[in-house]
Amino acid sequence: MSPTADQILDALRAVQDPDLRRDIVTLGFVKELVVSEGDVSFTVELTTPACPVKEELEAQAREAVLAVPGVESVEIQMTAQVRSRGPQQEDLVPGVRQILAVASGKGGVGKSTVTVNLAIALARQGARVGLMDADVYGPSIPLMMGCPQERPLTRDSKIIPIERYGLKIMSLGFLLEEGQAVLWRGPMVAGTVRQLLADVAWGELDYLLVDLPPGTGDAPMSLAQLVPLSGVVLVTTPHNVAANIAGKAAALFKRLNAPILGVAENMAVFVCPHCGQESRVFAGMSGGELAKTLGVPFLGSVPLDPMVSEAADRGVPSLIAHPDRPQADSFREMAGELARQVSIRAAGRAEAEMLNPQKA
Repeated sequence: MSPTADQILDALRAVQDPDLRRDIVTLGFVKELVVSEGDVSFTVELTTPACPVKEELEAQAREAVLAVPGVESVEIQMTAQVRSRGPQQEDLVPGVRQILAVASGKGGVGKSTVTVNLAIALARQGARVGLMDADVYGPSIPLMMGCPQERPLTRDSKIIPIERYGLKIMSLGFLLEEGQAVLWRGPMVAGTVRQLLADVAWGELDYLLVDLPPGTGDAPMSLAQLVPLSGVVLVTTPHNVAANIAGKAAALFKRLNAPILGVAENMAVFVCPHCGQESRVFAGMSGGELAKTLGVPFLGSVPLDPMVSEAADRGVPSLIAHPDRPQADSFREMAGELARQVSIRAAGRAEAEMLNPQKA
């Protein structure tokens, strides 16, 4: 006896998304279900291409359907559709689904390095990713991406972003002469941040990662006030000073109603290339401890690896230059955890809007 579509859907209700804590049928992940005799095919549409449990969900779905009497074969296509940001009165970047700011309380913690490699990791998972350098005083993204001499073109009164390694990139560094210093006060910084958002042809993106300048100055505040941020990633190193100032940055973003997605720890431990022994170079508060103190998720830790800075100086992201080193695994895992936190928040907002449509 051939199975029915209802039987297949009932079987798939046993497959739970571990983050959203509901089954994939209730969540609306199962699409294009076709049952032909004993052959079953369907699509599972996740909330991010970088889902860290994608293979696990696929295996569970296949096992559940094969257990239905009469099923002889199962074909599953795994896709993803990143959910959009919440409603806003003026949307400066209507094609961008999620905007993720990367911040730090102080300089020197490798914030730009983390931003670049997270963007690369998300893009390598199949996401459409943009990278915006909002550090107007010291834009470093062009150099780190190997395109400091590039100058963007314009089309239909829009700036066309530079493309490298599957990313769309825009930075004030592309618009300045080499060695030119920026001597701006608050209103000019706010205006520049607005232009980098509204005057650039970002197109359709799943994630726009924004590299903020260190501290709690005009650029972070302007960004948080101009657009509804999906959230903020705080980058820190195992220094008590870095952790203390990162905590102050977290307080600022919370006051601006920009949720903290989590803490990313950089330069955590040094792994000896000869013996493999791990050494903790810095003895201050760890990223995990800071995340616990702030009551936010810990996204992960990147080891101290000289090859990371060496690759950045050559204009090649370390995830591209050294994809098999431990730092690359850390960036990939961190990107997966970041995508997970974005999906969890998006799902929570969607549920709240359903329960309270007047406030949506």
